[in-house]
Amino acid sequence: MKSLFYKYKLGPKLMSLALLLMLLLVWHGSTTVGKFDPSGKTDDEIMLMEMNGDIIPDPDSDGQYINNPEKSATFPGPMKVVEKIYDEFSNPFHRKGTNDHGIGWLILYTLAVFAIGYLAASIVGILLGVLIGLSRTLFEVLNPFLQVLKPISPVAWMPLLLYTVQDGKSVAVLVVFLASLWPTVANTAFGVSNIREDYLRVASLLQFGWVRRLFTVILPGAAPAIVSGLRISFVSALVAIVPAEMLLGELGVGYNIWMEWNNLDIAGVIFAVLVFGAMGFILDSLLDRFAKGVSFVE
Repeated sequence: MKSLFYKYKLGPKLMSLALLLMLLLVWHGSTTVGKFDPSGKTDDEIMLMEMNGDIIPDPDSDGQYINNPEKSATFPGPMKVVEKIYDEFSNPFHRKGTNDHGIGWLILYTLAVFAIGYLAASIVGILLGVLIGLSRTLFEVLNPFLQVLKPISPVAWMPLLLYTVQDGKSVAVLVVFLASLWPTVANTAFGVSNIREDYLRVASLLQFGWVRRLFTVILPGAAPAIVSGLRISFVSALVAIVPAEMLLGELGVGYNIWMEWNNLDIAGVIFAVLVFGAMGFILDSLLDRFAKGVSFVE
């Protein structure tokens, strides 16, 4: 039993579960609506509060009142969020209009935008990084442009992109592309420029062509740095896609967050945030598996 406990690292998992339960209890306790205390209030004041909907009759007692949950609780409790989760996932692929899509469609939309922008940026970034890493002259020529463009938020480009492209989905893809591009370029260039000279000499002696040298020497040698850049780009793209979907008014999980806020459905906002967090966790786990697959120890 003890060996299984250590083998599957149950200690940290149980501690995480206990922390989660504690946070849920604190959340539930801080949003629970208590009984109404009529002390110091006249019958007229109590009647006025009932007419205004501030208090409602307690169904569990005779003649007592409780605070109206709809008015007293400014923040929804965990049970309201659970109810929202159940409602949304009971029919995740419904379509009831242009802007009324089930959460399943919204997730697929966001994943499609993310995948197109991120994969395109990864391919372009790796190729550009390889060229820069192999040529000191090219690095010196392009470095000033990279240093100026790198700190600009991708969202800052949205007005210009909307003006030129004039298509919301394409703009969202380009925002993800720009968010993912620069970290991949920088890390790939760094990794390629620091490949051991012995590897390149052997490739030269064996008279490898440029394409064969790229896939058998350069990319494997720079793989750890490239994967590190891909992970940084991954986080940047996730951060950028939510405000992009919010501002563009397109479908997606980010757009759903904004719509729930406009409807003053805070439980819906929390639900959409949790969905996005779960998406990020799953995608990051897949990327972590990929990173472990390409890593090596000399």
